[in-house]
Amino acid sequence: MKEFIINYLEELIYLVNEMAPWLLLGLIFAGLLKIFFPQNKVEKYLGKPTTKSAVNASLLGIPMPLCSCGVIPTGISFFRNGASKGATNSFLISTPQTGVDSILATYSMLGWPFALLRPIVAFITGIAGGILTNLLVKEKPAPQNPYANFKLDTQALGKQPDAASCKDDSCGCHEEKAPKGNAFVRATHYAFIELLQDIAKWLIIGFLIAAFISVILPDDFFSSFRGWGFLEILIILAASIPLYICATGSIPIAAVLLLKGVSPGAALVFLMAGPATNVATMTVIGNTMGRKSLAVYLATITGGAILFGLLINWLIPADLFMSQLVHIHGEEGHEMLPQWVQVSSTILLFGSLIFGYFYERFEKSQKTNTMKLTTLKVEGMTCSHCEASVVRNLSKLEGVDEVFADKNTSEVRLKGKQFDLNEVGRVLTEIGYDYKGEI
Repeated sequence: MKEFIINYLEELIYLVNEMAPWLLLGLIFAGLLKIFFPQNKVEKYLGKPTTKSAVNASLLGIPMPLCSCGVIPTGISFFRNGASKGATNSFLISTPQTGVDSILATYSMLGWPFALLRPIVAFITGIAGGILTNLLVKEKPAPQNPYANFKLDTQALGKQPDAASCKDDSCGCHEEKAPKGNAFVRATHYAFIELLQDIAKWLIIGFLIAAFISVILPDDFFSSFRGWGFLEILIILAASIPLYICATGSIPIAAVLLLKGVSPGAALVFLMAGPATNVATMTVIGNTMGRKSLAVYLATITGGAILFGLLINWLIPADLFMSQLVHIHGEEGHEMLPQWVQVSSTILLFGSLIFGYFYERFEKSQKTNTMKLTTLKVEGMTCSHCEASVVRNLSKLEGVDEVFADKNTSEVRLKGKQFDLNEVGRVLTEIGYDYKGEI
C-alpha cells in the first residue's frame, strides 16, 4: 500500500508538472480573449437559421474557454436573445470540446496532432449540428417584443427611445458600457480568478483519475482491445457521454489511456464526448429547445465522434500520435520544457488556485454586505458563466435595479422596487436553473 501511494504521488506530480506551463499560457490567452472579444460582440452573429449562422457560432465558440456547465447558460442566453436553434446547437456542440486554454494544454501532453485535430473536429461537428438542426427542427416565431411597436413609432418620427422605456437590447438604448478598470487587471482577474476557479474542480479530478489509471492499470491493459475497432470506440463513447468533465480536465486522462493501449481514435472520442455531453446539458437542451434539438445534438456528437474516431484509426498511423507522447514518460532529455519551468509553473498554478478560492469568496462577501436585497434560492449555478447569465437575464426585468448571484451558496439577491417574483422564477427556469423561491 505504501509503495502504491508513493507511485501514485510521483505520477500525479509528473502529470501536473508537464501540463502546468501550458495551462498558465492558455489562461493568459483566455483572459485576453475575454476582454478584447466580449460576449456582446458574439451574440449578433448567431441570428438567422442559416448555414452562415451555424458557421459563425461554431467558429466563435471554439476559442471560448467554456466548459460543459458554463456553455449551458451562455448558449441558452443566446437562444433567448434571438439566436436560432441551429446556431445555438452549433455553439453548444463546438464550444465545450475545446478552447484556447485546452488547445495549448493538449499540445503539452498529447502533441500537435491532437492539438490540431480537436478544434478542427469541434468546428466540423458544430457546423453539422447547426445545419441538421436548421433542416430538421422547425423554428417557432420569436416572441414579440412588447416595446417593438414603440421602437418603430419613434424611429418613424425620427426619435430614439430612452433606456427607461425599453427593457431589451433590440432598440440599442441598452448598449453595453465599456467595463471600468485597467484591461490588464480585468484580463488577469477573469483568467486567474473566474476561469481558473470554474475549471479547478474538474481539472483536479482529471489529474487524480489520470494518475490513478496510470498506476493501477498495467501498460498493456488496453492493448487487448486493439483490433476491436468499432466496438472499442463504442465502449469509450458509452463511458464518455454521461461523464461531466471539462475539455482541459479530459487531457491527462486521454494521455494515460493512450499510454495504456487505447487507440488514438478512441482517445479522440473521449476528448470529444466527455467535455461536450453530460446529463445536465442534455436536460436543459431538451427542456429549452425541445426534444428534436436534443436528438440532433446527441446524434451529431455521437455520430461525429464515431466517424472521426474510425477515420483517424484508418487513415493516420498510430505511431504519429504515440511519438508525441515520448516526453510524458521518456527520459529527462525528451522533456519539452526545463524542469525548473515546470515546477515554477506548478507552484504558480496552485498558488493561483488557492488565492483565487479565498479572494473570490472575499470579493462576493464584500458585495453582499453592501447590498440590501431580496434573497432567492436558485440551484444549478456551477460557474462564473452561470452567475453572469443569471445577472444578465434578470437585470432586464422591470423593477430590477441590481442583481447578485453566488454559485457557492446557490443564492441570487435582487435589489429594486415592485419586481414580479413569478416573472423572476420563469426567467430562471427558462435559462436552465432550478428556482426554489424566496429565502
